[in-house]
Amino acid sequence: MKNAIAVMNTKGGVGKSTMVLGLAETLSTFEGKSVLVIDSDAQASVSSMLMSTAQLYELQSNGLTLVEYLVNAVLSNQIDDVKRYLVPNVSDVDDAHSVALFPSDVQLTLFEREVSHEQRHTQLRRAIADLLEQVRPLYDIILIDCPPGLSVLTESWLREADFHLTPTKPDYISSCGLEVFRRFKSLNPEMGFATNLGVVINMKDRMSPADDEYHNWLTQDADNRCFDIVIPRASPLQDAARFQLDERSYPAKYPGDAGKQMRALVSEVLRRVAEEPAAEEAKPETDDTQVSVEGEAPAEAELATDAASSEDGAELAENATPVADGAVDTPATGKAASSDAGNTVDSGGEPASTLRNAAE
Repeated sequence: MKNAIAVMNTKGGVGKSTMVLGLAETLSTFEGKSVLVIDSDAQASVSSMLMSTAQLYELQSNGLTLVEYLVNAVLSNQIDDVKRYLVPNVSDVDDAHSVALFPSDVQLTLFEREVSHEQRHTQLRRAIADLLEQVRPLYDIILIDCPPGLSVLTESWLREADFHLTPTKPDYISSCGLEVFRRFKSLNPEMGFATNLGVVINMKDRMSPADDEYHNWLTQDADNRCFDIVIPRASPLQDAARFQLDERSYPAKYPGDAGKQMRALVSEVLRRVAEEPAAEEAKPETDDTQVSVEGEAPAEAELATDAASSEDGAELAENATPVADGAVDTPATGKAASSDAGNTVDSGGEPASTLRNAAE
């Protein structure tokens, strides 16, 4: 059953978690789909959008998050039942009762450091594959909210999921993020990769000529497979991210055009999932010492990667020097977004001993 969608962009601040929220609640309310949201971001943004702060804190305190599941599976080699971590009926929309959540925790970053330190990349990918194998039969759609950047955990999701969906803002920095992601995807094709559902233009300013120009530029690139629906920057969609203790109707949470646009996006996502065969390539296990790219990235590539992965990268990218080889010209600025970046970025640092102690 091919139903796992990784939602990811190397650039942060593109409305990714809010889009996952809207997709999940719309799929449940209007399509009658059972949906599992897997929060793979250490910030736990979508977790806090789907349940109260108190409930999320209780789950984190009791060790019932993605962190503990992965610690047991990867660091302690323990077989765990994923069902005990899944929280049903988490939405504050009264008709979205078929949304479940696999919550996250800030210690996910420490877990990734431990995986990198102990060279457990193969075990991590095997654990992600096993997790998806367990939950695929339980839900109609699985949405994986990946963090910005390219960590070892995000790479595992992208190689084991069936599809990937990329929200982006129509601007220069987000375009850099798409180029970084495209370059990364082209590396090590023998390791398999999720099928590209396409790029969703998100948070577009209808009054901005620059947004129009970047929108047109993005749609002209056939590899992007841009969705027909465009999600504008709108207050109701931003307000929807705040969880309310009292249930509300779907029209109250997504009023007017906001609801219409989310329903149109869901329809297009379901159509593409039905039409596009999921990735069927063999996904061999990788050696623990293998990384996606060997060697260091050129300075220009590092600059583009940093700009694409940081909220504060705008000024950095504005002053970037065009890359001679493999560059992609962007509209208006005439600058180039490097396509030579693509190293899998591991979270460096000392071993997370607290995770090891927790596992034991």
